Amino acid sequence: MNFDLKTLSPAQAAEFPADALLVLVPDTLPKGSSPLHALAAQALKGDDLEPGVGKSLACYRPDGIKAARVLLVRAGTADAVSVRKAVGMGMSQLKAPGITRLGVVFSLVAVDAEGLRAALQICADASYVYTTTKPSAKPRALAKVTFGVSDASALRATFETGKAVVAGVEFAKEWANRPANHATPSRLADAARQLGRLPGIKTEVLGPRQIEALGMGAFLAVAQGSAEPLRFIVMRYQGAGKADAPVVLVGKGITFDTGGISLKPAGEMDEMKFDMGGAASVLGTFAALAEAKPAINVVGLIPTCENMPDGKAVKPGDVVRSMSGQTIEILNTDAEGRLILCDALTYAARFKPRAVIDIATLTGACVIALGAVRSGLFSPRDELAQALSQAGEQAGDPCWRLPLDDEYAEGLKSNFADVANVAGRAGGAVTAAKFLQRFATELPWAHLDIAGTAWRGGANKGATGRPVPLLLQYLLNEAARPADKARAKGKGSSAAAAR
Repeated sequence: MNFDLKTLSPAQAAEFPADALLVLVPDTLPKGSSPLHALAAQALKGDDLEPGVGKSLACYRPDGIKAARVLLVRAGTADAVSVRKAVGMGMSQLKAPGITRLGVVFSLVAVDAEGLRAALQICADASYVYTTTKPSAKPRALAKVTFGVSDASALRATFETGKAVVAGVEFAKEWANRPANHATPSRLADAARQLGRLPGIKTEVLGPRQIEALGMGAFLAVAQGSAEPLRFIVMRYQGAGKADAPVVLVGKGITFDTGGISLKPAGEMDEMKFDMGGAASVLGTFAALAEAKPAINVVGLIPTCENMPDGKAVKPGDVVRSMSGQTIEILNTDAEGRLILCDALTYAARFKPRAVIDIATLTGACVIALGAVRSGLFSPRDELAQALSQAGEQAGDPCWRLPLDDEYAEGLKSNFADVANVAGRAGGAVTAAKFLQRFATELPWAHLDIAGTAWRGGANKGATGRPVPLLLQYLLNEAARPADKARAKGKGSSAAAAR
């Protein structure tokens, strides 16, 4: 999709050459004499445009307006939430094959940066069509969307960031949507290599022998039941000086999760192709970094494999040794994501990071707790948790912090190993996070459980690309922080990791 940003007054918007205009109308219409003003005023006066955000009125060849189709949509106060709803409703109605050029007109409303970003993201989401394994699917004819605002120069930086987010979200959605036989660990590694060809990004892929040499026994245990070889993807984005400590993103890459010997129920098991949503979000974030080019260093770690019930598969009660040296009793083979992540977290310490954030479709318990609205956030570091929460609110990709009280770790005790991989049903999202915390005690660490937000089920089944917007916004915010503070933070975590 080609997006553009232009300064358009109401009069200029009326003359704009597009197949259709989506015109946002505020609760209080500003004074003016343009054809757009006249059309909106007439619709409001005649009660043809009903009250309520998202209510709309379609017009065909109205007087004085160049576009053949004009859709007036109520935008309330034009805050980000209202804009998202209004543009979303408008896009759902503008699906005619003849609409290849669309103008989204903010000339009658005072849109801010968050509102513009919301509009861009919802337009991209509405235009996305998955075709990789469905050649019969027809992409929307819409090829270009121009956003008309009162002052394009004031919103240019936001617009460019928004385009980077769109690129990252679409990359993440594409790979998460692919069926497991089209998104194996090896193919996921190929996608990372593809990103490694972009300026500023380098990609390295480790295979089974290298993982065994590193002592990643927990990761190897999950992968041993599959005929597909595991891969460990290491990506680097160099946007700042070599002395600047990086942010490390760790994405869970289970390309298909049967549950292993602790087999899942058959119903909706096809959706377990989305269990690499964390990995997809890391790939998507790197795609966005290549567009946004922030002055920050970022490392992406993706442990990726399948979880299958083969004769060689790990069994409930087996004990494995992690890269950290801690032994783990695997009481439930369907709690495999934390097993591959714990070794990746240990590996992350070598980068002396300023922050480590793991992203995983980890627990059904988080879906029960937060639904599909907010991702679960866990961190013992208040500053890091606050920064991620703030970034989520800014990006329209919210998360919610959940507790990490030590008492939650009691259920992880084992008679036969240093720790068990599950602690029962109660507080399942928290106990999963407590397990991961054991492997990040010396790191500035946060965990995002995206089990409820990474994909949608039902008739609209498909990946969402979350939390790419949150992650990129966090990285942009970090890039804007003083470099000396970031270095000091990195050195502190480095010294702690060495102890």
